[in-house]
Amino acid sequence: AFRTKLITAVKERNAKYILSVVDRNIKNSFGGNDGIEEFKEWWKINSSKSEFWDEFLLVITNGGKFIKDGTGKLFLAPYSFKSFPEDLDAFSYSVIFGNNVNLRSKAAANSSIIGSLSYNIVEIVETIKAKENTEKVLWYEVKTLGGKQGFVKAEFIRSPIDYRASFEKKNGKWKMTAFI
Repeated sequence: AFRTKLITAVKERNAKYILSVVDRNIKNSFGGNDGIEEFKEWWKINSSKSEFWDEFLLVITNGGKFIKDGTGKLFLAPYSFKSFPEDLDAFSYSVIFGNNVNLRSKAAANSSIIGSLSYNIVEIVETIKAKENTEKVLWYEVKTLGGKQGFVKAEFIRSPIDYRASFEKKNGKWKMTAFI
């Protein structure tokens, strides 16, 4: 129920609700710039143009994993952060975030579809900046663990070390304790 309400708040860009679930000591980075005031400053959460909304929506809508630590239960999102295979380099491999994502023969939306990927782990071979109509579009040349190679739009690929969030139940209420 909490996650559903959180997703709705993000889609509505409801800063008041988001700030109500942010822990006052939230971890914002690995550099020590922590706390809710730093969170507000970094993300400019009261602006509808804040990058927070799109980044956080990707994080919270792509599943997660409950883990137990010394303080009790934590929920980490997205699932790819805590469930990524330890034997693969997180800087070289990424996860396809989506079902039936087109694997194309070239870095272009009008190129032929050579396969379909669903939540696969892929190796990033190359990053390609392409121009489609008047827009710049980012593509990745990828190689699946099964050896199939092709191109996928960047919007469908997520690194396991990309933005992630952790949530902890405190005094009976879920709080976001990190967004890194």
